[in-house]
Amino acid sequence: MTVPDPSSARQKPRVKIDGLRDSANALVAADAGADFLGFVFVEDVRRQLRPDEGQWITEGYLGGRQGVPNGPQLVGLFRDQPVDWVRHVAERCHLHIAQLCGDEDPSYADELIVPVIKQIRVREEETAADLRARVKPWLDAGHMAVLDAYDPSTPGGTGKTFDWSAAEGVVERAGIFLAGGLNPENVSEAVQRLNPWGVDVSSGVETDGRKDPDKIRDFIDAAKAA
Repeated sequence: MTVPDPSSARQKPRVKIDGLRDSANALVAADAGADFLGFVFVEDVRRQLRPDEGQWITEGYLGGRQGVPNGPQLVGLFRDQPVDWVRHVAERCHLHIAQLCGDEDPSYADELIVPVIKQIRVREEETAADLRARVKPWLDAGHMAVLDAYDPSTPGGTGKTFDWSAAEGVVERAGIFLAGGLNPENVSEAVQRLNPWGVDVSSGVETDGRKDPDKIRDFIDAAKAA
């Protein structure tokens, strides 16, 4: 997938709402201006969807958006799962993009039928130079990346931030999302400070572990307005 050339100019961030588990909230996010909608197929995590659940949700969403042009891209989240299975789920669930959350390398991504977002989990000791080196092979291959907080106990969706100074000069590059602990209250600060190409949220738009339509709208509004 080809993304625009990096630019130092201020930009309106693309917004990705992750961990959706029903078509109603997917429609809320799309109507509010989200650019990407994420559905989790990673095994043994709280937001995991089975392929049949994912198909039911995405088809319900697409039915609700019938006749509306230029909708968000649908993203499936996976982690170290067989290539053939990921390809099957992507086709069955009408996914545009696969987000890889494990130890996959660019050669794995080359075998998929959809473009890729690679999750880069940021450790405390890492610097901006470290992150630039880690995202480079993915961008060079025409893929995207998302910077998220490292937590040894979970592959993502921790609701924890990392030191944003490590992302300075990195997330403004085309195709890179900032994630980790973002919510409607702090996304404006993140956008103003880092000028990210995209922002990514999951737990930050939940109430008691469930997606909250008002928080979804507030997050998108705050990110776009910043």
